[in-house]
Amino acid sequence: MTIAGMDSGLRIVSLGGGTGLSSLLSGLKAYVGARASSPDEASPPWVESLTAVVTVTDDGGSSGRLRDEFQILPPGDIRNCMVALAEDEHLLTRLFQYRFESEGDLSGHSFGNLFLAALAGVTGDFLEAIRVSSEVLKIRGRILPSTVEDVSLVAELEDGRTLQGETKIAESRARIKRLRLSRERCRPLPETLEAISRADVVTIGPGSLYTSIIPNLLVDDIKEAIQGSRATKVYIGNLMTQPGETHGFSLEDHLQALAEHSPGLDLDCVLVNSAFISKELREKYLADGSVQVGLDEPAARSASRPAELTGFSTIVARDLLHERGVVRHDPRKLANAVIEIYSSQKLASIEPTILGR
Repeated sequence: MTIAGMDSGLRIVSLGGGTGLSSLLSGLKAYVGARASSPDEASPPWVESLTAVVTVTDDGGSSGRLRDEFQILPPGDIRNCMVALAEDEHLLTRLFQYRFESEGDLSGHSFGNLFLAALAGVTGDFLEAIRVSSEVLKIRGRILPSTVEDVSLVAELEDGRTLQGETKIAESRARIKRLRLSRERCRPLPETLEAISRADVVTIGPGSLYTSIIPNLLVDDIKEAIQGSRATKVYIGNLMTQPGETHGFSLEDHLQALAEHSPGLDLDCVLVNSAFISKELREKYLADGSVQVGLDEPAARSASRPAELTGFSTIVARDLLHERGVVRHDPRKLANAVIEIYSSQKLASIEPTILGR
């Protein structure tokens, strides 16, 4: 077993998308290769390999336009993960995040998205474009799309409608009853399945529940690979509900939705934030219909409590909050908590903190 203090580093696979996954990767990259320089030093926890598995169903904004025009995978979330894993945040990294603002056709596109699209055209292979871009940014890890097939999301809504496309689903702000992929069979990359099978830790989230997290688990064999892995499986809870998508969801509701779309998937741990956001931000988010998840506030909890959830054994609550005008996970706190969970020998020494008690 590769625990802190041993020569072997951790192998971590993180599934998700959006800003949540980027925050986690930004924190975890500090552990990549951070082993003791001599046998006499105390060996800190360190990560031997870090693999991000990113959802590819985005069809809006710059990503959607490039996807439609060039028939490539949406590059936005992949680009954000590259920037999060980059060795530094100097000019080149900032360049990848630069977004054009003009009256012309380039307006709204980010340079990184265009760079990936151009490389995919030059090499004829989007995976090769990701690899080359990763080398340019000298990222500490590896980024894999959950699938290379052209696939979109299909949602059955509680009001009886069926919508196809991530943008339409998000804009509807209607409660989602069931989510599926547009293809009945959707193959994963063999590299993804191999990374999961060899992982010491698999993290799921944070990120938009229905448009960033669940889509990865709907790809063929990914859920089964996670379930069959000996890794410590950690679900990282979201900080806030998302208007329409998870309006009024409690922590239990998030887990219930995960269980319904991934039957048989057992989690070793659910990691949640224990810190309250400020009054100013609470009011700001409430005006948009969003409230904090997981805390014992009536507005944040649903009317019903599911009788049976996934097979997780422990809920661990830590201060994971970072506030600077918006509510985000703190990368350092989040990464430290994930490493702590594993280093405690599969939760044996962590005293569980159950929210609401």
